[in-house]
Amino acid sequence: MAGRARSDNPVSTTTITLNGESRELASGVNLADLIATLDLPPQSVATAVNGEFVARDARAAHVLREGDAVFTFQPITGG
Repeated sequence: MAGRARSDNPVSTTTITLNGESRELASGVNLADLIATLDLPPQSVATAVNGEFVARDARAAHVLREGDAVFTFQPITGG
């Protein structure tokens, strides 16, 4: 492997946008993991990925992909 750099621990990344700002994440991160990195209680925000609402209990199953647009917002309640 002459002339080639070797890395024993390559890290693959994914670039998304979070509320309009670019963010780089490790590949395979799910929406619940991303929300956990924010300075907000996860139950206090609603989420959408690419314009589609993602329920709180579905966040762990929603793996983020390259180019995804994630938005967080205050849930609307009332009646």
